[in-house]
Amino acid sequence: MPPESSPTGRRTFLRHALATGAVGATAVASAIAPSPVPAHAQDAGVSAPESTRFEGPHQAGIYRPALPQSAACFAVFTLTAANGPQLQQLLQTITDRARALTAGGSPVAAGSGVPPSDSGVLGAVIPADGLTITVGLGHGAFAERFGLEGKLPKGLSTMRIFDDDVPDPAWLGGDILLQVCANAPDTVHHALRELTRATRAWMQPQWQINGFISPPRPSGASRNLFGYKDGIANPGESDGLVWIGPESGQPAWAVGGTFIVVRLIRMLVEFWDRVSLSEQDTMIGRRRDSGAPLDGNVESDAPDYKGDPNGAVIPLAAHIRLANPRTTLAESSRLLRRGYNYVLGTDATGNQNVGLIFACYQASIQDQFEAVQERLAGEPMTDYIQAFGGQYFIGLPGVTGDGYLGEGLFT
Repeated sequence: MPPESSPTGRRTFLRHALATGAVGATAVASAIAPSPVPAHAQDAGVSAPESTRFEGPHQAGIYRPALPQSAACFAVFTLTAANGPQLQQLLQTITDRARALTAGGSPVAAGSGVPPSDSGVLGAVIPADGLTITVGLGHGAFAERFGLEGKLPKGLSTMRIFDDDVPDPAWLGGDILLQVCANAPDTVHHALRELTRATRAWMQPQWQINGFISPPRPSGASRNLFGYKDGIANPGESDGLVWIGPESGQPAWAVGGTFIVVRLIRMLVEFWDRVSLSEQDTMIGRRRDSGAPLDGNVESDAPDYKGDPNGAVIPLAAHIRLANPRTTLAESSRLLRRGYNYVLGTDATGNQNVGLIFACYQASIQDQFEAVQERLAGEPMTDYIQAFGGQYFIGLPGVTGDGYLGEGLFT
């Protein structure tokens, strides 16, 4: 009997494997045989599960797919890799696993007497289920021990704390981000579980938060937990505001990437629910029922600030007016948002611990995210929200051919 087959031998084997990251780290990289359409689905005439291609000049999970998936996890880790080659191996392993998981298929049998190659959470055949895995690096990934201090992107630092924030150290910082999104929560859980068991030798969890997006009610953008439609006015991919370009002044390896800001915002819903609907609409600048600006009829209408210079209809301090005043100067500070609601139960006082995972993507943190936050300073909404955590990351350029995420860092 192999030593890992006995209870004592198995415990010894697992301790060693967890310490070295060896549980599945070598086998799981190719542990899924692509099979996007299971045989039974073909027989039943069922459409193939939705699949988002992993390869491309930019990472998926930002503009691909066009509509954000309904479930997400933002998992942030501390790098325990000792040097550049180990960090390189980590990024190669994440890439290999992400390729396999996003394609879906049948796990390869691991053989007798060894741990299975897959957790089995999704059954015998892993559906693609719209899965995207997006990877970002925090400033800590450019430490001297990795030999990358000369490749730090301009503007990448620890997350800035603004005057109205209530920072909680338990939810701040981190060296590497795995943004995992899919059509169902169990697909997200499965993917993160497979990724982490293959990479434990090089990174350890720091903080993690799961989120969800509700279906359109009744149509258009999804609603946040204040009941308002969120993410209505996003820039298009051709607007040049999201991807880092060759003329950006950033390192050449970063071209095709994007800066990712993950900002955790608690919503004080008990207090919000005591405010009249008309006051809520005034603070936001939109009607809760339709999502239309206060001077419009449908959510897609652009507010006419020029025709309302003194804020008689949409107050000058309304959230949408401060965030995007629609001036020529503010045009360059627009950013792409993919927000998710979160629910963390109740706090010690019995109040709901819920809010928004505000994830945004931009070519410059300072010219876009921070510029918007500076305009929002002191807005009336600050009485009902508390930003308490998050981090800045550089979203790595996409992968083409058989390359791996972050390959340009090591060439």
